[in-house]
Amino acid sequence: MQENFFSDAVLIGIVCPLPPYRFSWLINNTFDLNFTRESELDICVQPAPDRQIFFPIYQYYIPLSGGRYLIYKLKNGKDFLLQELRQLDYLWMIQSHNADKDAESIIQELRHINDLQLAQIIPLDRLKNKDNLLI
Repeated sequence: MQENFFSDAVLIGIVCPLPPYRFSWLINNTFDLNFTRESELDICVQPAPDRQIFFPIYQYYIPLSGGRYLIYKLKNGKDFLLQELRQLDYLWMIQSHNADKDAESIIQELRHINDLQLAQIIPLDRLKNKDNLLI
């Protein structure tokens, strides 16, 4: 399942201090998209039997292409979805046949947004716990 989920996928790591609802609003307005949060997609991590941590996911299906964009919130208080990306706030996954090309153009546009401090491609092989991204 993991191999299929990450085929034709590119990850963009983003540093932005905005809360998720404001960040998705900013992205929607900048790119003329319609990211929405579907709470049933939220990732739940259970570090202890009596503790659950939720990380919201925003999703947008690319019209007429069969691709989609996913934005993961990587932090919840002092907890992290991916320990190896502790310095990042968000991860934008591009799942499409042109993911590499799409990622480059998205990064160029992201770098013009004042509220963003960083936008860069994150190699998939850098992630030790990429199973945490499966939805």
